[in-house]
Amino acid sequence: MNRFLFLIFTFCFLSCGSGSEPTDEIDPIDTGKDRKLVLTHLADEIIIPAYANFKVKFDLMQSASESFVNQPSATSLSNFRAAWVNAYVEWQKVELFDFGPAEKQTIRNFYNIYPANTKGISDNILDVSSNLETPSSYAMQGFPALDFLLNGVGNSDTEILTYYQNVSEGNKRLAYIKRLVVRMNSLLTKVSDEWNTTYRETFISKTGLDIGSSTSLMVNGFVLHYERFIRSGKFGIPSGAMLNGVVSPDKVEAFYKKDISKTLATTAHQAYIDFFNGKSTKTGTEGPSLKTYLNALKAMDSATGKSLSELLNTQFGLASAQIDILKPNLFEEVKTNNQAMMAVYNEMQKAVRMLKVDMTSAMSITITYTDNDGD
Repeated sequence: MNRFLFLIFTFCFLSCGSGSEPTDEIDPIDTGKDRKLVLTHLADEIIIPAYANFKVKFDLMQSASESFVNQPSATSLSNFRAAWVNAYVEWQKVELFDFGPAEKQTIRNFYNIYPANTKGISDNILDVSSNLETPSSYAMQGFPALDFLLNGVGNSDTEILTYYQNVSEGNKRLAYIKRLVVRMNSLLTKVSDEWNTTYRETFISKTGLDIGSSTSLMVNGFVLHYERFIRSGKFGIPSGAMLNGVVSPDKVEAFYKKDISKTLATTAHQAYIDFFNGKSTKTGTEGPSLKTYLNALKAMDSATGKSLSELLNTQFGLASAQIDILKPNLFEEVKTNNQAMMAVYNEMQKAVRMLKVDMTSAMSITITYTDNDGD
C-alpha cells in the first residue's frame, strides 16, 4: 500500500511540475511580421519626409516661376528652368506613393502624364476658363507641360523669351504658367497636409490584408508604379517594347529637355529600390520594410531556394546596371541605341513578374488593378 501511494504521489508531482514548465509549442512574437511596425517606419522615415523634401524643391520652383512671370529675362528663364529640373528630379522620389492621399487627389496624373498635349496647352492659354480638373486635361499640365513651356516653344532662349514677350499673347502665356504652378501647389498641399494629419494614423492602423487595408493599397500602388510608370512609361513605350515594336522616341520623359531623361529614370528606379528595402529618407539606414516582411514570412523561390527579397534586390540591381549603360539623352538612345533601352525593359519585366506574382502571393495580397500586357 505504501508503495502504491508513493507512486501516485510521484505521478501527481511530475504532472504538476511538467505543466508549469515552458513548452516549445508557443513561438515567441515575430516582430518581423508586425505590419504596423512596417507601416510606421515607411510613413515616418520615408513617405512623409520625402514629401517634405519635395515641397522644398517645389517651393523654390514656384518662387522662380513667379520671378519669370513677373519679369521674363534670360536670367529668370535660366533660374526657372534649373528649379524646374530640380523639382522634377525630386518628384521621382515621391511619385511611387500613389495610394491614400495621392491617389485621392490623382496627383500623379495631374503632375506627370507625358508626352505633353501641346495643342491642348495652346488652346488652354487662350481660354482662361478651361477646366484643368478633368482626365482630358492631364497632359496639358504638370511637369511635362512646363517642359514644353520652358524648353519647347522656341529653338533658343532668345526665341523662348520672344514667345513670352509677344504683345498680344505674351501675358496670356505667362498667366498659364502661373496657373499651372498654383494648381500643382494646391494638389501637393492637400496630399502633404493629409499625410501630416489624419492619414498617417489611418495608414499605420489599418494593418489587415483585405483589399482596403494599408498594406494592400500600398503594395498594389507599389507594383503598379514599377510595372506601368517605370518599366513601361520610361522604357517600354519609347523603345516600342509595349507598342508592338513601334519605336516612339517622342514619348520619352522630358521630351523638350532630353538630357535629363536618364536622370529622371535613374532617380525613380533607385527611389523604388530604397522604398522596398526601407531605407530612411532622413538617415539613409534601413528599417522595417517590404523586404524585412518577406524575410519574416520566409518567402523563398521554389526553384533556387533563395529568399525572394534577395532575388528581387538582385533583379533590381541587374536593371540598374542596364540603365547605367545608357547615355543621358534617352531620346537619342531610342533612335541610335534602342537595343540598350530594350535591355532595360527586359530586366525590369523579370522584376515585374516577381513583384506581381511571387511577392503578392507570399504576402497574401490580391492585385486589384488591371493591365493588358500579359504579365
